[in-house]
Amino acid sequence: MTHNDSAIAPGRTPLPRRSAALGWGLLGVLAFSFTVPFTRVADRALSPLFIGSARAVVAALLAAVALAATRQRRPDARQWRRLGVVAGGIVVGFPLLTSYALTTVPASHGAVVIALLPAATATTVVLRTGERPPPLFWLVAAAGAAAAVAFAAARSGGLTQVSTADLLLFGAVVAAAIGYAEGGLLARELGAWQTVSWALVLSAPLMTTLATLSVVRDHPSAGGAQWAALAYLGAVSMFLGFFAWYRGLALGPMAQVSQVQLVQPVLTLCWAALLLGEPLTGTTLLGGAGVVVCAALAVRVRLGAPGPQPTGSTSPASATSPVAPVRSARRPSTIT
Repeated sequence: MTHNDSAIAPGRTPLPRRSAALGWGLLGVLAFSFTVPFTRVADRALSPLFIGSARAVVAALLAAVALAATRQRRPDARQWRRLGVVAGGIVVGFPLLTSYALTTVPASHGAVVIALLPAATATTVVLRTGERPPPLFWLVAAAGAAAAVAFAAARSGGLTQVSTADLLLFGAVVAAAIGYAEGGLLARELGAWQTVSWALVLSAPLMTTLATLSVVRDHPSAGGAQWAALAYLGAVSMFLGFFAWYRGLALGPMAQVSQVQLVQPVLTLCWAALLLGEPLTGTTLLGGAGVVVCAALAVRVRLGAPGPQPTGSTSPASATSPVAPVRSARRPSTIT
């Protein structure tokens, strides 16, 4: 066997590691695919502000217990700043924006607009890591954005009548993309579940304040289905799902792992039909297919040689090294 036969090409991730990354990513996507339908269920009786903030409070309580039980070392000042970006995207921005949007549009509509998220995440990764993709990437990414806008406009009555809910959903996509990209990079330093846990703890004071204000103003009252949906959003969508998702992104390559999220709108449409009785119309399926195809092309075209690494990110070599969560010297972590 020659040296070239046994060597791994520079910049390539070993197949077993890549398979593990995609597996973790798919597990996270499965957890996230219920988020839009369950948010729609909770919106039937609970206010959007309460849903968006209370789910974060539930997740923050779980995160605090996990961090304390395993005695994790606290992040340094630079990592806290980056955790603020993660928290702003996945703890504050995405949950609140989608909660308000889904009060007026069905889950299937939200699922198709959010299908733009993989391409948005790939774009954010490019900007964050300094990679230089070919011009074709930007062309396909723009086509994906245009397809999502066209779908939203068709459902709302025209380009001049894009609804407020659509704008909220597009804002949620941007927020999540930023949180995913920064969180994926930070997970290589802190560990996957530690990253989302510290982000939740960091945002806990704000989200607890918002939840308290919502309780005082709205006096939330709901049935068992609504409370169960809220519990899922807090425990799984905001907490456990990110264990797998950030683990997959950290193992990387991030662009290839983000591609598995393309199955999320398909799963969400199925759950919306099964759980909420929403019809799978031709418009929804066509719009979803168009956005998914454009997002898939954007992620695939993006793959190429990495550019210079920004301050605070890992090097290409460390991106393919085993992810070792930061642990306290007093007691090893017991949560995987």
